[in-house]
Amino acid sequence: MATTKILDDVLGTQPAPALWLVLVTAAAALLVTAVGALWRTARGAVTIAHEGGHGLVALVTGRRLEAIRLHSDTSGLTVSRGRPTGLGMILTAAAGYTAPSLLGLGGAWLLADHRITLLLWVATALLIAMLVMVRNAYGVLSVVVTGGAFLLVSWLTEPQVQAAFAYVAVWFLLLGGVRPVFELRAKRRRGEARDSDADQLARLTHAPAAVWMFFFHTVSLSSLIGGGRWLLGL
Repeated sequence: MATTKILDDVLGTQPAPALWLVLVTAAAALLVTAVGALWRTARGAVTIAHEGGHGLVALVTGRRLEAIRLHSDTSGLTVSRGRPTGLGMILTAAAGYTAPSLLGLGGAWLLADHRITLLLWVATALLIAMLVMVRNAYGVLSVVVTGGAFLLVSWLTEPQVQAAFAYVAVWFLLLGGVRPVFELRAKRRRGEARDSDADQLARLTHAPAAVWMFFFHTVSLSSLIGGGRWLLGL
């Protein structure tokens, strides 16, 4: 009976939060994304999504995922083995900067369907799966703390708190997926980050890095617009 109740809670729907809560969570996520001091701390969560995207697509495309590392300066590295060229490598390289936005879009879709608890559990499961491949102490700590927050909120808090947490997380992924692409553009203009994902994709596909930057911008901004509409019920 207890298992059945848990499954009903996870797979069922929850009441939609009031519009004011959706707007407050959007404002909170925007504040964290826009203010430099807050962003420097919170950006680590976007790095988790970024490196997780590389890792997931590497596995899906048949590459051998060897390690994920997350660093205190919010940088990260995902190492996979396989053919150094070809579709699998291209998709793996393209997954990083698009992953936070696409995860946010998927989260917005679940919230629009009022599946708040399911979103929290799916996020926890993805973080646990990622933890297996993290190979440095700071990375382990980051993933454990993030996954623990999702798990504790889903188990111990009231529905309105769960809704607020879930909406903040999804808004943050949607907004936080946009800023790193602009940061990468600024670095490249200064002559930095010449081995970025966009540059690696340029070498793999012979399409200019600017094309891949445009692709990253398109995915992140389209996800923000589409996900935002879902969250606002438009």
